[in-house]
Amino acid sequence: MRTRFGQDDVNKYRKFKKVDGETYQKVNKFLRKRTYITAREWAIARLCTDFRTRSGAEMTFIGQNLPSLVPFMQEPYTPQAVNQARNSFKKKVYKSGATFFYGAMCGFFTSEELDDLLFEASEVARFLLEVERTSLEIDEEIEIEDRITEVMRSVGKAAAHILSTRMAEEETTPRKGEEGVETSRWQGDDGEDEGGNLP
Repeated sequence: MRTRFGQDDVNKYRKFKKVDGETYQKVNKFLRKRTYITAREWAIARLCTDFRTRSGAEMTFIGQNLPSLVPFMQEPYTPQAVNQARNSFKKKVYKSGATFFYGAMCGFFTSEELDDLLFEASEVARFLLEVERTSLEIDEEIEIEDRITEVMRSVGKAAAHILSTRMAEEETTPRKGEEGVETSRWQGDDGEDEGGNLP
């Protein structure tokens, strides 16, 4: 893995050329129709992957050369701004993943609907990779899709089994008084309830 990057790396970088000439607003609008990430988060996440060092992403290099590396980014970023965008991307992926898994585990989707959802999601992801000119070998694509599909099918089956087991237990078990609910998970970073009080 590289330890430093320089001007030669900037000159050789050929990603995002398919959106050369497009404005930030247009790229952002395109992304927001299909994902939860912004154009800056997309660009920074890609660059943090491509310009990794042994100690992590090269924040200073990415920030200083941002307009040269990504056509729709017009100004350089500080290392702190690069780190902020990277963390924002990471948080959105975690939250999207939690939402996705909840949808699968609560029984809202059928197995067929989950397959369709995964297919559509993979098509969007593949298109974004194509736009930024990131290439994956066909075997890598198939392996990733197969692993995700296998996990989601297992989640769906396990969730269906758990839900049916609980329903059966509730039908045969007398109702007891309601017990206190642990609230620590519902507290935001600042100690405030997220999303209001629970009923």
